[in-house]
Amino acid sequence: MKKRLTLTVNQEVAKNLVKAKTDCLVVGVNAGSTMNEVASNINKATNGFIKKLIQRGEFEAKVGQSSYIAANEGTSAERIYLIGLGKVSYKLSNEDLDKISSSVTSALMSKKSANAIVCLPSLKFESEDLSLSSLLQKLGKSLESSTYTYDAKLNKKNKKKNYLKKVEISIDTKDSVANLRKSLKTGQVIGQGMNVAKDLANLPGNVCTPTFLANTSKTASRKYPKLSCRVFGEKEMKKMGMDCLLSVGNGSAQESKLISMNYQGGKKGARPYAIVGKGITFDTGGISLKPPPTMDEMKFDMCGAASVIATMQVVSELKLPINLIGIVASAENMPGSKATKPGDVVRTMSGQTVEILNTDAEGRLVLADALTYVERFDPVSVIDIATLTGAVIMALGYSTSGLMSNNRNLAKELLSAGDKASDRAWELPIWDIYQKDLDSNFADIANIGGRAGTITAACFLSRFTEKYPWAHLDVAGTASLKGAAKGGSGRPVPLLCQYLIDKA
Repeated sequence: MKKRLTLTVNQEVAKNLVKAKTDCLVVGVNAGSTMNEVASNINKATNGFIKKLIQRGEFEAKVGQSSYIAANEGTSAERIYLIGLGKVSYKLSNEDLDKISSSVTSALMSKKSANAIVCLPSLKFESEDLSLSSLLQKLGKSLESSTYTYDAKLNKKNKKKNYLKKVEISIDTKDSVANLRKSLKTGQVIGQGMNVAKDLANLPGNVCTPTFLANTSKTASRKYPKLSCRVFGEKEMKKMGMDCLLSVGNGSAQESKLISMNYQGGKKGARPYAIVGKGITFDTGGISLKPPPTMDEMKFDMCGAASVIATMQVVSELKLPINLIGIVASAENMPGSKATKPGDVVRTMSGQTVEILNTDAEGRLVLADALTYVERFDPVSVIDIATLTGAVIMALGYSTSGLMSNNRNLAKELLSAGDKASDRAWELPIWDIYQKDLDSNFADIANIGGRAGTITAACFLSRFTEKYPWAHLDVAGTASLKGAAKGGSGRPVPLLCQYLIDKA
């Protein structure tokens, strides 16, 4: 993984902040008449400018509010930003930490600063689950992921340049500096993982093929001693009975691949956790062809796979003391002469047969065999990640992932991890009443059915997950961004990593 920033915790820098030479100085300011020591020193150096802003009502120091000091001749900093922290007695929530992290990141990225200093006073938190470590992990993730640039752009002249290279952070606390540095590093590594997922998602479909994903996974495994990788081609999958997965790539010249990554950071023989990603490197819809507008965005249909490959690298980089299996089921869905047709019936690795009523509901087909394959590892839990349905966007929009599970504890743990990581999901039901929508006259199960498309898709997958605790993340709305910011978002890497960190 590529590290774009040098992030450090440096408590010494606050002792003489006025004379600290830096392109950008970010100072935390409390609301009300009480001014913390750092803000007071900067206020004196700038001839009372902070107090003037507060008195004029231009800066109220509400949590996350920011302000720019243009005239800073009394300091050695090129520019100064103020970040509101609320009153001294105010106890910060998880949402407040998000606001502070976002404001600090925006301030540092708004100008062409190469280096920066962030100085915050002592902080209070509303619950025992929150701490300075929580804030530093969020800052590390936010800063690293915000420096992302798409380096593979063919037109190098228009490539966005990242100027920020080094950030020093100082916080008024007696907490262990070593622990603070560890939290900052954890967040930064998660941010690096998000950028790995973005890179894979943003590559065009003629570059990022199933074979490319396989080679990327092999390359990652060579970097980390505890990570191994095995790739299965179409002949090997055929022998294993994966006709369901293979049916998706029938119309494509690109060979389908099943990628199996294995991280052994825990005790030998300990049962692993497992994550499974949908890797449709381009989805035309097959014979059930998609409409042309925005079809270019179907290169993002492998974002589930990207999140698995990225998360495996984050876990390896952090050396988490767990065992983890990462499975990627990858194919290209094309309408060729050998393509699967609506009405075709295929047999899955599990032995169940599927009537394919719509070839554009292909993600669940590749996942069905992958979810059966993962049984052999006797996993503690299995989470699949997929850009599976447009219906989840109708239900939850673009900010929240859909979560469905056959296990209450697993669902709660994932929802909690999403809240901590600010990569949230919302649980939808997969009650038995929805299962009948998948009835078929010609096979054990149809691949579509009913109006509740997100739920029935998860119901389909649940038929292949009865032997272990399982959760499904539908990230069709969250894994990529639309409009002017079009591109991979790096989600749900933070959620997955937080879940695994909590388990470790």
